[in-house]
Formats: sequence, C-alpha cells, structure tokens
Amino acid sequence: MALDDFLLEAEEKMEKTEQVVMHEFAGVRTGKASAGLVENILVEVYGSSMRIRELAGITAPEPRTLAIQPWDATTLPAIEKAIQKSNLGLSPATQGKVIRIFFPELSTERRQEFVKICKKMAEDGRVAVRHVRRDTMDLLKKHAHDSGTTEDQVEAAEKELQKMTDTYIGKIDANLAGKEKEIMTV
Repeated sequence: MALDDFLLEAEEKMEKTEQVVMHEFAGVRTGKASAGLVENILVEVYGSSMRIRELAGITAPEPRTLAIQPWDATTLPAIEKAIQKSNLGLSPATQGKVIRIFFPELSTERRQEFVKICKKMAEDGRVAVRHVRRDTMDLLKKHAHDSGTTEDQVEAAEKELQKMTDTYIGKIDANLAGKEKEIMTV
C-alpha cells in the first residue's frame, strides 16, 4: 500500500468521525424543536426495534412543537411509550392520529448542561480523530521501508497527516462553537 493510500484512508475515517459528531449534536436539544431530537429513538413494534423516522413523518409545525404522524396508526401507543422512556424529558400528547411534543423554555442551568454534553461529544470526536492519526502514523512507520520509500516521503506524509488531523479537530471545534451559540441563544 502506498503512503497516499494510508492518508486517504485516514481522511475518510476522520471525515466519518466529524459526521458522527455532527449527527450527535443534532440530537441535543436547543430552544427550538428539531426532528433530530426524536428520529433515532427506538420503538418496539412488529416484533423488532425500529427508529421513529422509519415509522412516522416528523414535522415541526411551530418553533417549539414537534408533530409525529405514524404511517400505521396502530404504532401510535408504542411510539408514545418509547418517547417517554427515552430520558429526553419529553412529554408526548396524542391528539387523534398525531403525537405532539411541546418544548418548554429552557432554563439557563439546563442550557449549560446541554453545552457540557456537547463539549463531551466534541472531545470524544477529537479523541477519535487522534486515534486515527496514531494508527496511521504506526502504519506509516511500519511500511516506511517498503519498496523504495524514502525517509523524506514518510516525513512529508506524517506532516500531511498532522495537517489533516488539525483540520478535522478545527472543524469539530467550529461545529461545537456553533452548537454552543445555538443552545445559549434565548
């Protein structure tokens, strides 16, 4: 495997890590309703676990309200039960064939808790990016003497890898700053 292949593989892994962190951020509640808060909650229906997004349409008709409309009305009680068990502190209210979730105004303390949760998610993402860098560095050192690879080429690849690591950690930090601002905005 060429040094470029190692770098491309590392970049793919770092990009996936960034995507995972962004997806986790979407699940953290801000002052407004977002489908990302409930779409991945698992519901026990049809003898298996399915995500709400696979069972229903999720809309935000108002800034502080989510409406969940199941495609099969028989799944309504199971979806409501799953939302209550989700530890998100949400209280679903069934109105006909639609589940409505109303979001109260967040207190300052609660906003700060959400910021801490986001910081933890971001730190986990940064650690994952550093693990990718470490593993790729090990591969570069291990294959440094393969098929006429010079030390200069290995050193250049290591510098490129470090640049890539700094870039992805910077992206995670920028996303964290944006999410933090979104959470703290009243």
